[in-house]
Amino acid sequence: MVDTSALSANEVIDLLGLSPLAGEGGFFRETWKMPGIDSGPDPHGTAILYLITPDSWSALHRLKYDEVFHFYLGDPCRMVLAHEPDRFESVVLGQDISAGQRVQQVVPARWWQGTQLARGGRWALLGTTMAPGFHPDIFELASPGALEAFTPDVRQHLDAYLP
Repeated sequence: MVDTSALSANEVIDLLGLSPLAGEGGFFRETWKMPGIDSGPDPHGTAILYLITPDSWSALHRLKYDEVFHFYLGDPCRMVLAHEPDRFESVVLGQDISAGQRVQQVVPARWWQGTQLARGGRWALLGTTMAPGFHPDIFELASPGALEAFTPDVRQHLDAYLP
């Protein structure tokens, strides 16, 4: 068995052929795409590998469809989920399921989401799956103005996840 904790983020990026994800942050590679039958822009399904580091993480954004996150390797990370005006959840993605960490998390359609490494983390390898699949037209990156729709209690948790 290989000890993946000895790998650096750059080694994982190189081994998996990941590229920077413009706008949102992190590094990714699409691993599966089922084209739409009706010739529309949205594929029927997509899956990606996604890596975050302390300097490049998933900035607050929302999607038109549900997204399923999968935790694979590395250090735990904190995911925030929010829906206007006052719905908020924070979960830890990681391998320590006995401590309440999750290896899978569903992000409901149109909920704001962001993911950063837990304090002291070096990198985390995640994956996401969507059906219908990802298309740039279904993605919205948050701006500071987007947080105005939230109560102050929720807003304070989301500020750190702005791009």
